[in-house]
Amino acid sequence: MTEFPTQPLALPGGSAPRRRGFVDRPDARIYFEAVGEGPALVFGHGLGGNHLSWWRQVGHFAATHCCVTFSHRGFFPSEVADQPDPAAYAGDLAALLDRLRIEAPVFIGQSMGGWTGIDFALHHPGRLRGLVLSATSGPIDPASAGPAAAARLAQWAAEAQTARAAGAARGVHPAAGARMAEEQPALHLLYRTVDELSPGLDKEALRRRMFAARTRPASELGHISAPTLWITGAEDVVFAAPVASLLAAQMPRARHVEIAGAGHSPYFERPDAFNAALAEFLAAL
Repeated sequence: MTEFPTQPLALPGGSAPRRRGFVDRPDARIYFEAVGEGPALVFGHGLGGNHLSWWRQVGHFAATHCCVTFSHRGFFPSEVADQPDPAAYAGDLAALLDRLRIEAPVFIGQSMGGWTGIDFALHHPGRLRGLVLSATSGPIDPASAGPAAAARLAQWAAEAQTARAAGAARGVHPAAGARMAEEQPALHLLYRTVDELSPGLDKEALRRRMFAARTRPASELGHISAPTLWITGAEDVVFAAPVASLLAAQMPRARHVEIAGAGHSPYFERPDAFNAALAEFLAAL
């Protein structure tokens, strides 16, 4: 592991230690930052992000928690020998936790980060204190949650396709959404700028690879014993938010929270509501 000198980061009323470095893997280097001390929160970003995506969560929780952010293999400034394979994400996370000597963290996965979180939870039972799935079912096929899920998915898909097409004509990033572009244009620009920090990564090929592998049945969610919070945005045009409650019902200890006026990235667009839902979840653990 390559680690830079630890430095303090100013917070209201004091400061917190900030560690940065790389964890070496056989075919990749994983960049990480760890800010604060206390129970560990580990944040896994989506296809449009990297470790920077969680700035509103780190700033909020670092006073009471150790907030670990990382960039998936191939996402700036992490490295990979070839195009990244999502099947390696859970192993990368395990290596990161081992190197940082973190036990029983809460993992928060956004969109693509759900592949990391669900795979890790299934392959390392009992190691997570909690799991948060934001706008994602990871490798789980949402239509497999039953006839009601398939019906909701079909209705959502038609409406979402129309909305994405209209947004694309205006230059709206689909993971940000039309409301963010209209109401918070600077935030929309920031989201797009973060997305563009990995110019050598073929994200469309990675997206196709992920969705081709999203074939696992919803029944596998029943094997995840960690308390789980599903968070969705009511206006998501990338993930079928109407199916989330049915997926949560497949799990022994899960619940669903929907954030009004938010698209695919509620942690970014509505951080106050997202952080409040996360704080409530953490308090109940």
